[in-house]
Amino acid sequence: MTGGIGSGKSTVCSIFEHLGVPVYNADNRAKQLMAEDEELKKKLRLAFGWDVYDKNDELDRAYLSKIVFNNPPQLRILNHIVHPAVFEDYAQWVKKQMDAGHPYSVKEAALLVEAESYKELDKLIVVTCPLYTRLERITKRDGIRREEVLKRIENQLSDKDRLQHADYVVKNATNFSLIKQVLLLHKEFSLKLSSDSKSMS
Repeated sequence: MTGGIGSGKSTVCSIFEHLGVPVYNADNRAKQLMAEDEELKKKLRLAFGWDVYDKNDELDRAYLSKIVFNNPPQLRILNHIVHPAVFEDYAQWVKKQMDAGHPYSVKEAALLVEAESYKELDKLIVVTCPLYTRLERITKRDGIRREEVLKRIENQLSDKDRLQHADYVVKNATNFSLIKQVLLLHKEFSLKLSSDSKSMS
């Protein structure tokens, strides 16, 4: 599952979780790995300098953000270091969910299309949301100015580009119920997987 900043991906994922579906948040997991994985920390220090971690050995996110923000070559270096670690971690996580008997799981990530990692998944769900709602949500959530939010949105892929790769679309707007949309998807996925299991047996 993917979508632009402030589109409501986390809200949609929380509904799946309430239905008992395991959800892997790639962005949060990447932060954890950057804080805990010693090999990854070593690579980040080599690429961005020792100041990328402070004296307490904690990632200095503000320092790293200044380096990669509005600097595509540096951002590509960061992604080239972090994405493989997340991919390996995700593969191990998926195996655990399958071993636990879960019929399907959801991977949530902001850059699924940009990184082309959606190609490794069975289906792609894109969450869309009106721009004015996204602006209001992010300014309140992150305490930043509207202009800065617009910059962040402009630095991301457009909904139009994401939708070209979408298998399913969840519309996070006033006239659409998120719960109903997720319930329909859950029903479809569960029925399909149940049918596939019977045909294989």
